[in-house]
Amino acid sequence: METKMMYETIFARSFSRYEQKKLGYGAFAACLIIGFTIFTVFKPYLGPLPVLNLRLSIEGFKMLMVEETAGVQQLEMGRRERESYVCNIMDGRSEFCEISSGDVRVHGNSSTIFIVSSAPMEILAENSSWSIRPYARKGDASVMKTVKKFSVKLISDRDHRLPHCTQNHSVPAVLFSVGGYAGNHFHDFSDVLIPLFLTSRQFNGEVQFLVTQKKLWWIEKFRKLLRGLSRYPIIDIDREEGIHCFSGAIVGLKSHKELQIDPSLSPYSMKDFRQFLRSSYSLKRATAIKITGVGKPRLLIIARKKSRSFTNEGEITKMARSLGYEVIVAEPNGTEISRFAQLVNSCDVLMGVHGAGLTNMVFLPENAVLIQVVPLGGLEWIARNDFGQPAMDMKIRYIEYKIKEEESSLIEEYPHEHPVLRDPYSISKMGWHEIRSVYLDKQNVKLDLNRSRDTLLQAIQLLQ
Repeated sequence: METKMMYETIFARSFSRYEQKKLGYGAFAACLIIGFTIFTVFKPYLGPLPVLNLRLSIEGFKMLMVEETAGVQQLEMGRRERESYVCNIMDGRSEFCEISSGDVRVHGNSSTIFIVSSAPMEILAENSSWSIRPYARKGDASVMKTVKKFSVKLISDRDHRLPHCTQNHSVPAVLFSVGGYAGNHFHDFSDVLIPLFLTSRQFNGEVQFLVTQKKLWWIEKFRKLLRGLSRYPIIDIDREEGIHCFSGAIVGLKSHKELQIDPSLSPYSMKDFRQFLRSSYSLKRATAIKITGVGKPRLLIIARKKSRSFTNEGEITKMARSLGYEVIVAEPNGTEISRFAQLVNSCDVLMGVHGAGLTNMVFLPENAVLIQVVPLGGLEWIARNDFGQPAMDMKIRYIEYKIKEEESSLIEEYPHEHPVLRDPYSISKMGWHEIRSVYLDKQNVKLDLNRSRDTLLQAIQLLQ
């Protein structure tokens, strides 16, 4: 994985309800700005509380009220036609704006989204705008700097600066980036595909995808999944000079955890996502083999060429076959995902060293077994966060095999008392770049055949 950070939920505060019967609209807007300024100044002194959502619902001009509870700010003004904008800019994993205003205008060349409101111009403060980087890895500051930023602006329908529509769409839009770490198999799923499913599935295909930082090869690689979520040709929004108009839009993608969907926060779950994968790639098996004396369990060993490879792959294969496994050794193809998905789905046990190749567990049938081999270097937390917990949430049995010092190729590179071997924590304090350089990019694994034999027997027991 490129970077790993623990995401903590950010604070929220609850305020009392104020009745703004005697104040003019302009005065209220000024108070709101002052309130947010104070909130920002005192933010460092507050303990971690629930996530802050900015929610504006405009229903007209007869009533003016502000209500802030449980971290949600809500501005309501009575009107016959409801306009709703929810911008979540404080979540640890992603930023997104969910707009149901009836009039959303997107100008790709300037990376600007206009939310058109019928509220009086004096209500719409000059700074009624948000900046969104539509990529679901907000906690990684280094990669987020490379993601294109979009401005979401609230604008009056009487403002002379309002751009005119050049193309009207009958369906809402979802705008997202395939920049960042897209191209790494783990991040393809954790940062883009699962968040995209979570965000767009509700539209049942009746949604227009607007892609920024488009990579044609990436679109082609995941064409089947993208077509399964949207019936409309993808628009490369960065190249669009005109104004695309929609009745609603979501800018950015919702995201919960690495390779996971929290069903308490969504009507969907990873079971739904995996069913979507089976449908998209015509995967036949929903459940793994149950060993009853007939048939062999199929073991897929994920091969790697550059690093974290098994140096005694042949011996492992021979030993596994002696235990009754049908063994396949394969390396994921970078572009041909459909064929590899079918191969993974045909297997009952998947084994590999920690790395992006284990992401293919999403194609395993339920009750299959994932064996994650964790290299030397204090990588247990990352391994469990990236693959261990997600596997269990997918109803895949999980076995963690932590290698010993003598199973690591690092013993050939460093003396016995070197901190790389004796004190991985001292290396981790130098930062992720050093961890990756030493423990991920320069380490291979020679499995102890006796230890790994016991692990493969454990996997067989789980399949019984």
